[in-house]
Amino acid sequence: MVDDDVLIAMTSVDMLEELGHKVIEAHSGREALELLGKSIDGGDRIDLMITDFSMPGMNGAELAQQARQLVPGLPILLASGYTDLPDGMDVDVGRLGKPYSQEELASEIAKVIPA
Repeated sequence: MVDDDVLIAMTSVDMLEELGHKVIEAHSGREALELLGKSIDGGDRIDLMITDFSMPGMNGAELAQQARQLVPGLPILLASGYTDLPDGMDVDVGRLGKPYSQEELASEIAKVIPA
């Protein structure tokens, strides 16, 4: 779970854990990429990345592109309050509108993670 807003991240982590997921939390794109790299080197396996779009330094679309270079095919959900992403930010990821409920979160996860 990647979000620069600590309160939003905490709420999302709580929802994910209530849904039965083990969650690794990051507060920037750079931190998320470091954690993803550690998972490749034998750390906790990451099955899904959920990231906020609007973050300083590296937005969620840029993070998704770099994460997919490390782990091709990684399921990614991009959470955003924007209806459309800015030009040049088209990435092949699931979309999660903010704010979202636990039910919406579960539904979007089911769409990107094969059963």
